[in-house]
Amino acid sequence: MSKIPHAKTPAAKAGMICAMRPFRNYVRHRLNLPAQPNTEAAAEFLRRECQVESRSDLNNDAAAAARFEALCATFDQWRGRIATPTQ
Repeated sequence: MSKIPHAKTPAAKAGMICAMRPFRNYVRHRLNLPAQPNTEAAAEFLRRECQVESRSDLNNDAAAAARFEALCATFDQWRGRIATPTQ
């Protein structure tokens, strides 16, 4: 299993996670897609879930950053890395 990368900023972490095959599989599962989405489609999903126009907004918007961390926790729960998402 891949590990969510550690990054200096939430935006950098978001960029890395969208390139991860396990995250793209998670997006496929969440959206009930017939095939794994590409990195850009995963980024679009992430922006929509975090309610931002750009992943860089995650660095300056505390509420969006909290939504991103919740998304990461839900992703980790989905792939069995944690028992329940953190709040």
